[in-house]
Amino acid sequence: MRNILGSIKRKVSTSSGGGTQQNSRAYPTIQDPYSTPSRTETMKSQYLAPAPIPLDQGTAPPAYSPVSNAAPIPSIAISSPQTQTADDPYAFLSAFDTIFLIDDSGSMAGSRWRETQEALESITPICVSHDADGIDILFLNNPSSPYHKNVTSAATVREIFSSVRPRGGTSTGQRLDSILRPYVRECEQRGPEVVKPLNLIVITDGEPSDDVEAPLISCAKKLDKLDAPAWQVGIQFFQVGRDEGARAHLRALDDELAEIAGVELRDMVDTVPFKGADGEHLTADGILKVVLGAVNRRLDRKKSQDLHR
Repeated sequence: MRNILGSIKRKVSTSSGGGTQQNSRAYPTIQDPYSTPSRTETMKSQYLAPAPIPLDQGTAPPAYSPVSNAAPIPSIAISSPQTQTADDPYAFLSAFDTIFLIDDSGSMAGSRWRETQEALESITPICVSHDADGIDILFLNNPSSPYHKNVTSAATVREIFSSVRPRGGTSTGQRLDSILRPYVRECEQRGPEVVKPLNLIVITDGEPSDDVEAPLISCAKKLDKLDAPAWQVGIQFFQVGRDEGARAHLRALDDELAEIAGVELRDMVDTVPFKGADGEHLTADGILKVVLGAVNRRLDRKKSQDLHR
């Protein structure tokens, strides 16, 4: 999986509308999403530059901006999470906020859309049993809606997927930036010790049409500067479908991010490319096992670092 840094294809991105309403958590509004570099081969020099060039503001979906809790988040959310027990393999979910970012580009229509919906219908009750706030479901092109936040039932998942029509491009980087930038800003303002850790699960079928690496690298650098816990942010990419470009790009994200950045970075990204097996499909159990494995690996790495200090 090394040295897979192919040219990133570009697709045209369009956005569709959505509703608004308030919720129990808040992050600031995004003013400066990242620009798209022309070639993967030029990424390394660009990331070493002090700041990216802003995108056209008219093309980006609104930033992820729930309303802030009145009471501070308890410190248990930041201490090393108990990842599993004999009776509950997914106990770790109680220590994290869980956000699903769904690719709603045109190529997701049909069986891929149904597969993703069914996986989320199954996973929602598991998450709710550990966190009464439920999950947030965001889309690449469809603007954020309060109706998509704090989802607690499979029925609501069905209604959400029925209301969103897959169309447009795959501007994954722009959407990631609109989620990660305000989250990191909150960590900077309040301190990571009082901001609940985040698991961001991205489900996509295609190669991004914009720069995904820049917001990931920026987030990792800032969390490292804050000395945030290794598990503060975890991002898992899952591929549905057989797109070879998407598979290669996901492998590169997993293996080459620090090389692209030109500096040592925390490991906060995991990818699950489609393996091409007959009958292979996305499942709730498969998603949660990958997320659990990522959390455990970061905890183990932190313990190892502590032992060798």
